[in-house]
Amino acid sequence: MKSIKTLLVLAALTVSSVVMAEDGADRTFARMEQAREMSMQAYQATQPQADNTAAISHAEHTEHTNAAKY
Repeated sequence: MKSIKTLLVLAALTVSSVVMAEDGADRTFARMEQAREMSMQAYQATQPQADNTAAISHAEHTEHTNAAKY
């Protein structure tokens, strides 16, 4: 009977520590996400607005229209 009580106490302590650790991770992740959002906003505020040269229209890239299709 003593061994069962000991196992139950150990199980309760283990479960409570896992729950507390999970809650701490959630809070830490929320703080990291908030800090990331704030830093991205500050970074974007300091960057000049530039043309988006990565979005070139399809009409400008016609040299590969006759490429062989595999």
